[in-house]
Amino acid sequence: MKTKNSRYLSYRIAWISILMFTIMMVLLLTLTMFAVQEGKHWFIVACGYVSLIAIAYAYYKWIVVPYKQSSKVLHLFVTGYTIRDLIDQPVSLSPEIDEITKKVQELMDTGELVNATKKQAEYLALQNQINPHFLYNTLEGIRGETLNAGLENVAKMTEALATFFRYTISNVENLVTLEDELMNVNNYYIIQKYRFNDRIHLTVEYDSTNEMEAMLYKIPKLTLQPIIENSIYHGIERNIGIGKLRIKIQTTTKRLIITVSDNGVGMTEERLQEINDRLRRTSLDYINPDTKTQGGIAIVNVNNRIKLLFGEEYGINVYSALNVGTDVEITFPLIKNSQG
Repeated sequence: MKTKNSRYLSYRIAWISILMFTIMMVLLLTLTMFAVQEGKHWFIVACGYVSLIAIAYAYYKWIVVPYKQSSKVLHLFVTGYTIRDLIDQPVSLSPEIDEITKKVQELMDTGELVNATKKQAEYLALQNQINPHFLYNTLEGIRGETLNAGLENVAKMTEALATFFRYTISNVENLVTLEDELMNVNNYYIIQKYRFNDRIHLTVEYDSTNEMEAMLYKIPKLTLQPIIENSIYHGIERNIGIGKLRIKIQTTTKRLIITVSDNGVGMTEERLQEINDRLRRTSLDYINPDTKTQGGIAIVNVNNRIKLLFGEEYGINVYSALNVGTDVEITFPLIKNSQG
């Protein structure tokens, strides 16, 4: 059912303003005609027009312009493109609205929104009702038995899987070093190697940055593995031939930039635009536990966690060409190990 415009206070104010402006114009025109007939009162008429123009200008600058700016920010907030701008508006509609925005800021500052995404990250990473510690201990037991039986390949795979699960279930809310995150990616890669054999190959590259120094930078836990998983399942697995994965690590004076590339099937321009449009938004819809995602932690989830933790200028951008491959660029602030 369509909402009536008269329900909105802004609509009423606009119509009352137009009505008042029309009445003032009619009065001024009447006074002008009277001045023409009488040949006097021109000073009063001139003052009336000057006053009307001054009032109209003040109304435009003080009411119309701030209202348009606020409407734009609110629209961007509703569609998921911004959160911080909602708090930083220079003009507020009323003291009550100002208190509401302050309450939203308090919720953000207390980390409730971020904690929600962390809980969802943990939920999606496990994706089952099995006690994760029980699963980890069971895998360790299987590994011991396979070693005793001389099945070294099975033992290595089980060890990688057990280590991967242990990393996933422990302190998901913490920032971790890039070294820890890359080790988790490597364990995931070992598991996938047993599945794809020689059809998959992973390399890690660094720019001119010292490799040892880069390893100490901190990023949110469980951000790289989901991107690798997405590249495998939606890119490499659907392609024929050897799948090549590359993690490229770059730094600027203020940012850590990690690019995950694959030579998979890529995607169409329409699909790429759709994904990047979702990534530009900071939507919390995925917090709903009924949301079903495939391929581990969704790329949107990872992107939202980064934006909520560090700000909207950070996050994920995707570049892709059909039948060529996909690059997923992840931008973080430059955080040293000592800052954690």
